[in-house]
Amino acid sequence: MENWNYFNYFTEIEEHFWKRRGAHLLVSPLDWAIMETWQKAGVPLEAALKGIDRAFESYERSRRGAGKPLKSLAYCTDAVLEAAEEGQEAAAGGQKSNGGAAPKEAFSREDVRAYLERNIELLRKAAERVAASQAAVAELLGNVANSLAGAMTMLEAPGQVDLEDLERRLTILDEKLHAALMSHASEELMLKIRREVDSQLAAYRRKMKAEQLAVVEKQYLQKRLLDEYRLPRLSLFYFA
Repeated sequence: MENWNYFNYFTEIEEHFWKRRGAHLLVSPLDWAIMETWQKAGVPLEAALKGIDRAFESYERSRRGAGKPLKSLAYCTDAVLEAAEEGQEAAAGGQKSNGGAAPKEAFSREDVRAYLERNIELLRKAAERVAASQAAVAELLGNVANSLAGAMTMLEAPGQVDLEDLERRLTILDEKLHAALMSHASEELMLKIRREVDSQLAAYRRKMKAEQLAVVEKQYLQKRLLDEYRLPRLSLFYFA
């Protein structure tokens, strides 16, 4: 990750969308999945906000915008990706579009320690809840919690905390978590989530490209599985 001031990526997009929509509503699992696809694709925050503005302007000029609020970030996907491409082109020959180097440490090690400790506690509580019914998942959750506790030793080293290396470790643990939940979730739960995402994406399938849909569906599935098991995201991008 090149820019550590992007740790507020999700909350910035969420608040911007609320302001443009004119209503402070909870962001849906689908919207979270879409934000995650932008983050994983390396879409800068500035491009995401610019694309949302463009999408709202286009929507308000259309017939659909007459008295009906824009409901989902899915409508903004094309405009956001276009804004990101424009930013890449502008930066291709020189300085990066973020306008300068990001700070190497965006928050204190005490803040990071509290964030990791909270996630360790959530993992261990989830392991206790499923110990009787899903022993393999409980063991995996316990192992991830232990690995997270081990990663905290990085905070004890003198000098500046290597946030980039810590993030690499957290990303690996996130991936382990997703793989385990996908493997052990019941067919009934998977079917329920698949139906949800199909229903929520129905209105946007013609607007989004096949590869975009595939990534959003994957992110939605991961998000909903974490919700079902009451598990946190571990990456520092979700620091709050």
